[in-house]
Amino acid sequence: MSRLSSSSYTFPLWTLILCSAFLIAPVQGEVVVIGSNLPIIAAPGDDVILPCHLAPTFDVQGLTVEWSKPDLKPDPLDRLSRVEYVHLYRDRKEVPDMKMASYFRRTELFMDDMKHGNISLKILNVSEEDNGRYRCFIPKLRSRVKAAVVELVVDSNFAKTSTTETQLQTPDPQDTTPTNAARSRVAVVIVVVTLLLVLALAGFAAYFSRHIFHQTLKKHPEDDETEKQPLPV
Repeated sequence: MSRLSSSSYTFPLWTLILCSAFLIAPVQGEVVVIGSNLPIIAAPGDDVILPCHLAPTFDVQGLTVEWSKPDLKPDPLDRLSRVEYVHLYRDRKEVPDMKMASYFRRTELFMDDMKHGNISLKILNVSEEDNGRYRCFIPKLRSRVKAAVVELVVDSNFAKTSTTETQLQTPDPQDTTPTNAARSRVAVVIVVVTLLLVLALAGFAAYFSRHIFHQTLKKHPEDDETEKQPLPV
């Protein structure tokens, strides 16, 4: 029996590592949904904007956009009950029939900006009942990141302003504002973590292949004894 080579075990393991690296690493240029890491704070009676957009810029006018409150669950005792939407955009228009009654005529999207990927939601005359997490979701977006969550805090102690609206602009890749700088740092962290994970998998694969190789030699010691015998003259 010929001596087994460790390369026969290493090759498929390295193939698996390379495939895993491609699956883990973010796809360059992939469109993702981005919300806000900070809560939106307002006073009762304010008009607020819950920021949410796509990056890079992507036209969503022909897609369905759902705004909901993920912490609201259907009544488990009623099979026909359903969680209604805060705002539903479908077939290039709002669908009020599936909207929560408390948000009727109080929400709107920026229709002209949707071609630039802006799906921010404007809520009029907020109250403390509007507190909570809001989820913007594009179900048919071809992306691994189709949704984002924004938290709204309505506090009566917060000084009421004439308006808390801030028009969301499409991020410029050359912009060095803190928001884009933070996103750049996040991208760098993702790349570094991916590389570290690949290196860790490579080290594990090398150890695993050596371990299998030595175990195989222990199971077949006659190979070494055969090689040590002198050749007949």
